[in-house]
Amino acid sequence: MVRFPSPLKMMFSIARFSLYFQIVFLSLQGFDDHRVLTLPKTSENSSLQMRPGAPFKIALFADLHFGEAESTDWGPGQDVNSTRVMNTVLDDETPDFVIYLGDVITANNILIANASLYWDQAISPTKSRGIPWASVFGNHDDALFEWPMEWFSAPGIPQLICPEANSTHSGAEACSFSGTHRLELMKHEIDRHALSFSKNGPKELWPSVSNYVLQVSSSDGPKSPVVYLYFLDSGGGSYPEVISSAQADWFRHKSEEINPDSRVPELIFWHIPSQAYKKVAPRFGIHQPCVGLINKESVAAQEAELGIMKLLTKRPSVKAIFVGHNHGLDWCCPNEKLWLCFARHTGYGGYGDWARGARILEITQKPFSVKSWIRMEDNVVHSRVILSP
Repeated sequence: MVRFPSPLKMMFSIARFSLYFQIVFLSLQGFDDHRVLTLPKTSENSSLQMRPGAPFKIALFADLHFGEAESTDWGPGQDVNSTRVMNTVLDDETPDFVIYLGDVITANNILIANASLYWDQAISPTKSRGIPWASVFGNHDDALFEWPMEWFSAPGIPQLICPEANSTHSGAEACSFSGTHRLELMKHEIDRHALSFSKNGPKELWPSVSNYVLQVSSSDGPKSPVVYLYFLDSGGGSYPEVISSAQADWFRHKSEEINPDSRVPELIFWHIPSQAYKKVAPRFGIHQPCVGLINKESVAAQEAELGIMKLLTKRPSVKAIFVGHNHGLDWCCPNEKLWLCFARHTGYGGYGDWARGARILEITQKPFSVKSWIRMEDNVVHSRVILSP
């Protein structure tokens, strides 16, 4: 539940928000050069490359919810706290790659038409360190603006409270509250940020957008794949919360094309857990073989299961699936021959007061292995698990 201020307070808060935005971006300048990582990559940002003799480390940032309650006193402060969490994780872990695992922003609370401003703010800690990243969409990223009841006057006509004009939207357009669609957000990220490995995905799957695969290659070059990273759009916001049968078919064809003998391991990333998560969810705490620290709510799964899990569980090269969405869950549990894992709630936006952190993945080539743990905002590490020996 989001709290909204009175209309008068709203107008002052919007002005304060504009100043806050300038302060945040200025504060993100000046990270020490020795902390910036450089990572070889091939053309079109489709293949990542491991460093010689080093594992490949990935940080998962889940449910940041930037822009939530932007017009309140506490909303912008949440974004500052979320930035602090990411800074801590990035400095402690120095990952080679970052994955934004959905709900990067809370679009249904964002007054400005151009929500990509908040998207840029969320990726700034990663970008400023020269670390490449990729993103998938969650159910809040392109949700329509929700009118707060406090804005409605006695006759039943809402008081129109427009945000300040920005460089791309002004006047009636800025007051439309129509939101920024998935394609617009992804196009902005890809066009504006050279370090982004995100993709629009096949047009035949739209409005499901973030469906693509990245290859992590050995230090020998792109002809030596070590692992494939698959990203799937689990819906929500502008369309139902589901991975469609068309997406499942796309995965089947793509995986058979690039990895026909299942020789190369595969890791899967999307936002909303599948219904399979409900079946393996631990009860009354977390007990082996599951690994994790918090199990404080029921799994909020996709609306239907339309074939993707059947494909993944039958494919021996798939080692694990990683999701966000549930802020009060951070466990990994085995499901047949693969692992089903939650990330850790990274952002201070969204529900729940559990401590924030991020799931870390560490991939080694010889012998191949995937290890994982959770790095907390207070630097503590817990829930170490080997997901693939």
